[in-house]
Amino acid sequence: MRNSLALSAALVLGLPQVQAQPNAAATAAAVSTPLHQAAGRDDAPAIWQLLAQGAAIDARDAQGRTPLLVATHGNHIQAARALIGAGADVNAKDQIQDSPYLYAGARGHLEILTMTLAQGADLRSTNRYGGTALIPASERGHVETVRRLINAGVAVDHVNRLGWTALLEAIILSDGGPRHQQIVQALIDAGANVQLADAEGVTPLQHAVQRGHTETESILRAAGAR
Repeated sequence: MRNSLALSAALVLGLPQVQAQPNAAATAAAVSTPLHQAAGRDDAPAIWQLLAQGAAIDARDAQGRTPLLVATHGNHIQAARALIGAGADVNAKDQIQDSPYLYAGARGHLEILTMTLAQGADLRSTNRYGGTALIPASERGHVETVRRLINAGVAVDHVNRLGWTALLEAIILSDGGPRHQQIVQALIDAGANVQLADAEGVTPLQHAVQRGHTETESILRAAGAR
């Protein structure tokens, strides 16, 4: 009714007609395929059946997500294993530049991350902030994920669009607790540049001091930070 009244008013007053925007949930449901739905409920047998029937493994939903990315969002390991085993693209990005690999790394979904790495994840790929998977993993305190990404060969000194490295985010966006202390040490052990400052020239050590992260400060000083 509201859309009809608006259209009538526009015609009477000579106003430009504005097309009603479709409901986002309805659009997503319309675009989402049965394979997306099976991935969303972690239904590996249904995934195999749909693929055998010719379902497009990398089809996109309304947000540009593949079924594998939907599975990764839910940390649905069985669905992810089925899709990756069938050759799903672990680097396919959605409309906000997340891929299964990047999202698994950022969220600490370690089992799915490991599968994406084995399937040829692009270690140089970046998210919408220009950051590698290592940077949000460091910020969020995913210790084992950080170690896995370092071992895989992700560049430890990559700088995102905010001017921050993984080391800087592990300090600036954390409480300085034990998990982030372990991450700071892991990054240093992997060769992170402890002198590499942010876009405003503030060093990791200066950030740690400003925030009262005394343990992190000690780790940085032991590594020669100034």
